[in-house]
Amino acid sequence: MAKSKFEYVRDFETDDTCLPHCWVVVRLDGRNFHRFSEKHSFAKPNDIRALHLMTKCAQTVMEELEDIVIAYGQSDEYSFVFKRKSNWFKRRASKFMTHVASQFASSYVFYWRDYFEDQPLLYPPGFDGRVVVYPNNQTLKDYLSWRQADCHINNLYNTVFWALVQQSGLTPAQAQGRLQGTLAADKNEILFSEFNINYNNEPLMYRKGTVLIWQKVDEVTTKEVKLPAEMEGTKMAVTRTRTKPVPLHCDIIGDAFWKEHSEILDEDS
Repeated sequence: MAKSKFEYVRDFETDDTCLPHCWVVVRLDGRNFHRFSEKHSFAKPNDIRALHLMTKCAQTVMEELEDIVIAYGQSDEYSFVFKRKSNWFKRRASKFMTHVASQFASSYVFYWRDYFEDQPLLYPPGFDGRVVVYPNNQTLKDYLSWRQADCHINNLYNTVFWALVQQSGLTPAQAQGRLQGTLAADKNEILFSEFNINYNNEPLMYRKGTVLIWQKVDEVTTKEVKLPAEMEGTKMAVTRTRTKPVPLHCDIIGDAFWKEHSEILDEDS
């Protein structure tokens, strides 16, 4: 390859290679999504269209970057876990982050109309990202547990907050004041006694977030089959099995999930 006298500038590039044999996690967060959700009339406390769109974008990322073994999302964030032995992009953190962020953001715009049919996209969304490496299975599980615990804490607060605003007529400031200093038990009591809402009956997607793992799925397609002696083909249903990222809404803090899906933390991954 021909070289020029200007190639010395490459010496200024920072080495951002992730440590070997560690889990590489890329977490994306919506930039200023409080304003974005207001401008696009998101339902409160949860907009199921927005949550499904986020998951669609995450599935697209996983299908493009197959070294991702699991992803977890809630609200306006998603975390992607790459295999411990992944050598994608020579394990450069900047490459991991920019590929995930760009694929996710472009998918958000591309699939917007599939989920928000009556709401035009007023301006492009932004997502910031970070890369963290975790040295062993336990620290990775603790990271994902932290994100799911955060989902529960935030969703419980938002469920009570918006019930006070939408059903009791409190202003946001008044609702915030009412909830200041309350514990989880207090919030559950407000929901049940004042609004007849049992928080445990709220949709799992809202309370637990969304886990994406690879699973085999049967897909049925219609195919035209034509025999040599036939003028017209016959349409037949054809079933094909392929592996794709499937959304689950379940607990990942306990051991049951990891025992059922032990392949995720396989040392050979």
